Amino acid sequence: MPTPERERMVRDLTAAVRRSTMYTVLLHHTTAGKAGMNVTDAQCINALYLDGPQTPGQLAHLMGITTGGAITAVIDRLEKAGYVRRSRDSDDRRRVIVELVEENVQRFGQYFAPIGRAFGDRIDSYSDEQVGFLLDYLRHNNDAMPEIIEEIRRLP
Repeated sequence: MPTPERERMVRDLTAAVRRSTMYTVLLHHTTAGKAGMNVTDAQCINALYLDGPQTPGQLAHLMGITTGGAITAVIDRLEKAGYVRRSRDSDDRRRVIVELVEENVQRFGQYFAPIGRAFGDRIDSYSDEQVGFLLDYLRHNNDAMPEIIEEIRRLP
């Protein structure tokens, strides 16, 4: 049975994670707006940055949007803005691959410089053990998220 102190800490941690999520969402709305795009477009850039080139279907699934017109509109906007390019898959010429235009993505990245500085300053104050703990927590959390997102998408 958890102690009252443990229960309080878990409540406080839950509230802190919720607040962090709220600020992350607000940060992404702000950075996307500064770059003249919406959050879905910005997160497609983020996905391509983190995971490399993808098919429109892969991006659509990740973003939770339709594989027809919706993802095409996103890719069209990003291509027009110079952030991505489409190419044909060398193994299957029928498949389109969406990839970043690295030099142009750096323009978008400038809006994340303040959070990068704040993050760096905070991490610099932690021990290697603390950084390792945070890394472990975030990796496990991130590993669980795709399944949790799918579960939520299936809810009525």
